[in-house]
Amino acid sequence: MKNLIKLLRPNQWIKNFFVFGPLVFGGELFIKDSFVEGIITFFAYSFAASSIYCFNDIHDVEDDRHHVTKCHRPIASGAISIAQAYGLMILMFLLSMGTIALMYLIPESADGRPLQVGGVILFYWLLNLAYCAKLKQFAIIDVCIVAFGFVLRLLAGGFATDVMLSKWIVLMTFLLTLFMSFAKRRDDVLLMEETGKAPRKNTIRYNLTFINQAITITASVTLVCYIMYTVSPEVIKNFHTENLYLTSIFVLVGLLRYIQIAVVDEKSGNPTKIIQKDHFTQLIVLAWLLAFILIIYVM
Repeated sequence: MKNLIKLLRPNQWIKNFFVFGPLVFGGELFIKDSFVEGIITFFAYSFAASSIYCFNDIHDVEDDRHHVTKCHRPIASGAISIAQAYGLMILMFLLSMGTIALMYLIPESADGRPLQVGGVILFYWLLNLAYCAKLKQFAIIDVCIVAFGFVLRLLAGGFATDVMLSKWIVLMTFLLTLFMSFAKRRDDVLLMEETGKAPRKNTIRYNLTFINQAITITASVTLVCYIMYTVSPEVIKNFHTENLYLTSIFVLVGLLRYIQIAVVDEKSGNPTKIIQKDHFTQLIVLAWLLAFILIIYVM
């Protein structure tokens, strides 16, 4: 059971909280039906993601067996057979599609939302199959696909709750996750320079100069997008406040903290672990969320 859970990587499900973005930014976080639709979408997306993790480990099994740490993964270590992994992969995908069907129990969702959400998740699933099989070997394309996956999470949440997404939020989501992806690649470059061996096939197409410039550019444009979102007329009209720009302070500090972890500490290889273990980052995210909710729901 321990190896099955390890293969499904439920600790990575934290990424799928992006599906709640439309609820937060759309002012519907405390509306019961919308929240339930968000929960359903979260688990449907998480099951699909676990299916992809199974396929990734199946496809990379030979490389993982020769890797210092990845050799301990369930398939690479022999704890789970490839046949079992394929079975679990299919099961998780079917479970994902079945979870979406629960939306039909909500009267307002019977207008085609489950089909829209299912279409987004199916596209995500197919795209990531292609990513694991081939596309992740191409530099820049790899990080763009990872970032686009988070945009799809946002779109799934928007379709599920029938919330129209601001163009600035979509752009910011893509840029923010692109920024984190480049920071993660930076650790790969450092490891390659230290050991003389590329941890990924496309790492040779990156170097520190390029990565550092990419991180700076994406962080800067992300901050600008967020500020443009907070001062856009549609957002001011929707939330009846001009004070959302104040939350930009937390976004700036959060970006600077992540850059500090990447450049100074050289520990940006796993964004999920940073969010789970770095207390300063957790405090910034919590402060941003509380400030955002306070401004749009209370003030």
